[in-house]
Amino acid sequence: MTITPGMAARCRRLGEPHWTADSQAVLYLDSLDGRGDLYRAPVDGGPAVCLTAEPAPQGAASYGGGVFAVSPGGEHVVYVAKDKQLWRLPTAGGPPQQLTHGKATPSAPSFSPDGQRLASMFSDEKTQAIGVLAASGGWPQQVSADAAFHFDPSWSPDGALAWHEWDPPNMAWDGSRILMRAPDGALTVVDGADDVCTGQPRFAPTGPARLAYLCDRTGWQNLWLYDVATGERRHLVVEEAEHGRAGWAPGQQSYCWSPDGREIAFVRVANQGGGLRVVKVESGAVREIGPQGGSVGGVVWSPDGRRLAYVYSSPTEPLRLETLEIATGERRVLVHGAPAGFDAADLPEAEVLTWPTVGGETAHGWLLRPKGVENPPLLVSVHGGPTSQAERTFLPGHAYMVDRGWAVLSVNYRGSTGQGRAYAQALRGNWGIHDVDDSVSGARFVCERGWADPDRVAVMGGSAGGWTVLCCMARAGDTFKAGVNLFGVSDLVKFAPETHRFEAHYLDTLIGPLPESYDRYVERSPVNMIDQMKTPLLILQGDSDVVVPPNQSEDVYNALKDRKDVVVEMKLYPGEGHGWAKCEHTIDQLERVEKFLNHHVLHKLS
Repeated sequence: MTITPGMAARCRRLGEPHWTADSQAVLYLDSLDGRGDLYRAPVDGGPAVCLTAEPAPQGAASYGGGVFAVSPGGEHVVYVAKDKQLWRLPTAGGPPQQLTHGKATPSAPSFSPDGQRLASMFSDEKTQAIGVLAASGGWPQQVSADAAFHFDPSWSPDGALAWHEWDPPNMAWDGSRILMRAPDGALTVVDGADDVCTGQPRFAPTGPARLAYLCDRTGWQNLWLYDVATGERRHLVVEEAEHGRAGWAPGQQSYCWSPDGREIAFVRVANQGGGLRVVKVESGAVREIGPQGGSVGGVVWSPDGRRLAYVYSSPTEPLRLETLEIATGERRVLVHGAPAGFDAADLPEAEVLTWPTVGGETAHGWLLRPKGVENPPLLVSVHGGPTSQAERTFLPGHAYMVDRGWAVLSVNYRGSTGQGRAYAQALRGNWGIHDVDDSVSGARFVCERGWADPDRVAVMGGSAGGWTVLCCMARAGDTFKAGVNLFGVSDLVKFAPETHRFEAHYLDTLIGPLPESYDRYVERSPVNMIDQMKTPLLILQGDSDVVVPPNQSEDVYNALKDRKDVVVEMKLYPGEGHGWAKCEHTIDQLERVEKFLNHHVLHKLS
C-alpha cells in the first residue's frame, strides 16, 4: 500500500483561476485544512506566492465558488473573507481594506469594466439579492428584483448587468431565468422558464453586445447566445452533451470568452469523461483542444489571447492547475494539488459502464478496479446532491480504497446530471427509489460479470448519498454487507423545516409538496424503517452541519444502538459542517472506514 491517510487528506482544492492583466501569472484559490488562501503562480516557471494573510479568504466548501475577483487593471483583488465580508487587497502586496460591514454574506463579486464598482450576491437567512457598491467600499444598492435566489452577476462593457435567478419550489436546475439590467435600470428576461434550466451568464468582452449563457431548453445544457440589440437567442453549440454542472454553487467557470470576442472555450461535463473545446462564435465551428477524458473546470482565457488556464483531473491524474498554449497545444502544470507519492500508486483507468436497471431503464457509472487483484471486494459510491454527478475525476478517498485492493463503482443513478434534462428530472417524486434501485443493480451488474466478489460488497455515500445508503440498508440489505453513511438525511419530516434556506423547498420536487405528500415523507424516511435494517452501519457526522443537522444521524444511531441483531457505530466531528474541512478529520474518516469495512466485509481483525 502506497497511499497513506495523510497523503489523501492533504490533497488541496485548487479553484477559481484568474489571469493577471499582463498574462504572466495566474491567481487562484488554494484550500487546505479549513483555510483558503489566494496565490499567484507565474506561467513561465517559479514558485507560487501567497498573497493573503489575515483575514483569510473563505476556502472551498460544499457550495463553494465565487470567492474572489480581479480588477480590470489587475491592481487589486476583492475577496470574500472568513468573516463574511468583502476585502480588497493590492496584488503587488500590502494590507487589505475592508469594503463591507453588513450582516448579509457577499459572494461572487464582479468588477465593473471601469473598475469603479462591484456587483455581488448578498445573502442572509431570509433573502438573497444582487447589490452594487463602490469598489472602494460602502453600502450596496440592490439592483435585482424580487426573485428568491440570485447567482453570478456579470457586467457588460457598457455597464449592463446580467445574473441567474429562480424561485421555489424550483431549484436552479429545475427552472430558472437569465435577467439583464440595462444601464438605465430596465429589466429584460433573456431566457428561462419554470421548466427550463439556465445559468452562468457572461457578456462578450468586446464587439457586438452579446450575452452567452447555458440553457437546457432542447434537453441538454448547451451554450446559447443572446443579441442585446435585437433580442434574438441563438443555440450556439448544439449537441447531446452538457456544458456545465448543476447550479449548486455561484462562480462556476465552465466556459469563457476569448479577449477579442470571436471564440468561446467551453467544457463538456460527461460521465464518460469530459474535455475542453473551442467554438467560433460566427460560424459555430467546434474543435477539441487540451485535455480530454477527465474533468475540466475554472476555464479562463489570458488577456493576450495566447493561453487558457483551468483546473483538471482524471482518475489517474490528481487535481492540478494547468495552462494550455492555444497555438501549439502545449500543456503546462503550474500547481499540483496532491502531495508527492500518488504517481507511485499506479492508479487504474476508469471503466465507463451502463447497465439495465428497474423498469427497463438504463443507469450509468464508472468503475475502478485494483490492478492484479482477482475477485476484489466492491465499494459502491453514491454521490450527493442528489442532483449532481460522479464525474470521471480524481477522488483521494477512492484512490485510497483501490490502493487497498477494493474495486469502487461510482453510480450516476437516474436523477444525476450529465445525461440530459430528462435523466436528471427522472428523480422527481422518486428519491429513495431510483437511486436505491440503480445502486443495487449496479453492484449486481459488476459482480455478475466477475469483476468483484458478490459476498464482499459495501455501500458508502455522503449527504443525499448518505440517504441512499440508509435506504439501501432498509431495502437491500441482502446486497450490501455494510454501509457507511456520511451526514445523510434520515427523517424527511424533520429535514424539510430544519435545513438551510437554499434547500428548504428541494423536497417539494424530490418527494412532493407538503402537506399533501406527508404520508410519503413518513413512508420514505429511513428512520421509520429501522426494523428492516440488519446490516452493520457506520455513521459519520459534523456537529455544526446546517445543511443536514446532526439529529438526522443521531436519530438513526439512537434507534439502532440498543439492538442486539445489528451493529452501529457513530462519530461526531467537532466544528465540522457539511463535510470535513480539517485534515485530521479526513484522516480519521479514512482509517475508521477502512477498519469498519475490514471487520464487517472482509472479516479481518483490526
